Amino acid sequence: MNTVLILIIFIPIIEIYLFIKIGSQIGAFYTISLIFLTAILGVWYARYEGFNTLKSGVNKLIKDKLPLYEIISGAALAVAAVLLILPGFATDVFGLLVIFPPTRKLLMRKLSKNYSKRKNYNDKIIDGESEDIDEKK
Repeated sequence: MNTVLILIIFIPIIEIYLFIKIGSQIGAFYTISLIFLTAILGVWYARYEGFNTLKSGVNKLIKDKLPLYEIISGAALAVAAVLLILPGFATDVFGLLVIFPPTRKLLMRKLSKNYSKRKNYNDKIIDGESEDIDEKK
């Protein structure tokens, strides 16, 4: 089964379950208030971290270095902001994990290890020569 399809099915189920459990513990008004509060604070903090990442990227460009980490980090922050805007507690937890720099670095290191384990086919170079052949000869 496709991973995206599984996520589309199971994330709302998990969120509804958490809404019911947390709402029964603290009440509906506080649950809704908590959802809005995490969205507002999360987007504010994502904006703050985004500006820090942008500053770091500009500094690397000034030093004539490729800001690869900053580019990937900026994309991760955009995903985290979307997760925090979506109503729900599970998406908020994942969004917060991505926003905070220590956990973001840990997640990015884990993902980069997964991609570096794949075979690199660029290492195999085949040299060859070509020659134009005139069919009329």
